[in-house]
Amino acid sequence: MLKKRLKHIIIILVLLLPVFMFLAWFFTPKTKMVAAIIDKTVLTTEGQEHISLDWVLNYKKYTKTSTKFYKRSEDYFGFFPKDDEEFDLRGLERFPSNKIEQLSNDADLVYFTDTYGIYTNEWYAQKNQTERSGIVYGGLKENDMEFLQKMKDKNKLIITEFNTFASPTAYDIRRKFERTFGLKWTGWTGRYFDNLDTLTNKELPRWLIRNYLNQHGNKWPFKKSGVAFVHEDDQVTILEDSIHLEREIPQILSNDYGKKRFSLPDEMKYPFWFDIIQNTSAINKTAANYKLFTTEEGNRELKKYGIPTSFPAVTYHVDSDYEFYYFSGDFCDNPIAMETSYFKGIGFFKRFFYNDRDKTERASFFWKFYRPMLQTILEDYQKKISAKNNES
Repeated sequence: MLKKRLKHIIIILVLLLPVFMFLAWFFTPKTKMVAAIIDKTVLTTEGQEHISLDWVLNYKKYTKTSTKFYKRSEDYFGFFPKDDEEFDLRGLERFPSNKIEQLSNDADLVYFTDTYGIYTNEWYAQKNQTERSGIVYGGLKENDMEFLQKMKDKNKLIITEFNTFASPTAYDIRRKFERTFGLKWTGWTGRYFDNLDTLTNKELPRWLIRNYLNQHGNKWPFKKSGVAFVHEDDQVTILEDSIHLEREIPQILSNDYGKKRFSLPDEMKYPFWFDIIQNTSAINKTAANYKLFTTEEGNRELKKYGIPTSFPAVTYHVDSDYEFYYFSGDFCDNPIAMETSYFKGIGFFKRFFYNDRDKTERASFFWKFYRPMLQTILEDYQKKISAKNNES
């Protein structure tokens, strides 16, 4: 009888747990934190390219005013999709200098989640999305750089990630970004593909296949998984599992700083787009680095193109002059459910939200890597704001 009663109590508690978690979130006080979010790659109102940021803002109850939460489909600058292939452009390009100055005064932080942009083949119906096409909107612009410079001068939090200053950003704007923040893009981007067989994987970019064939005697020998590297001048090289790679998926290895400050895991797979940058160590430090585990043949292939086996994943500058982060991957774009951000303590159940056996899944990256890192950055910065306000 006692065991049966205990069982009923446990069942009731389990059923009520989501209610308690929601109430704990609901009664957590809001904290105003004005974030200028720039996203130029918004194909739908779902705002997939900045969903991970919005999740953290909502979970931590960081709000755009003292009462209003951020709305993923509204509260950003960039490309705004509408019905029937219509769209609005509401980026910083439309702002005169006095408006940019005002925004830099009002905003606590800026996060450039994606400047890659929107292209004709993905925006207009009946187009082949695996082919390249003309750009509709995208790239870092002069006004964006003006805003970044003002935020830096005012010691505001600056967070950027792939693809902030790579293609299609104009060369002169890219160089200005590189000089301002002590970074340099090598021209290379890369991505893991779980199937390189062109007969069975119709999602492989057609331009990637065509460029490789043109450069390698019209031969495409790949059947397994692997990592494709693409240069801005259209050079392509591919490392295939077992032949060139000892471990097929690029890994992010965290150093002591990353593990201690951000609670990052020792290593984390990253199966999505990344860029290869060079960091000026006199200006910035790294909290984590990509690692390609290559065979001897893989090493030789990379050396032919000047591609390193290790390069920055999380770069930062945290000092009295300014605070800056660059994430060398599409870190903010993860397949997560916004609904889970309304439950305090949801992180204890993160194992239910991803399948480690799926090589291409990115939800685990959000729960294990991105979320703890971004939460720490925002929490630390909020303390900095509060201390400054108390002094004044």
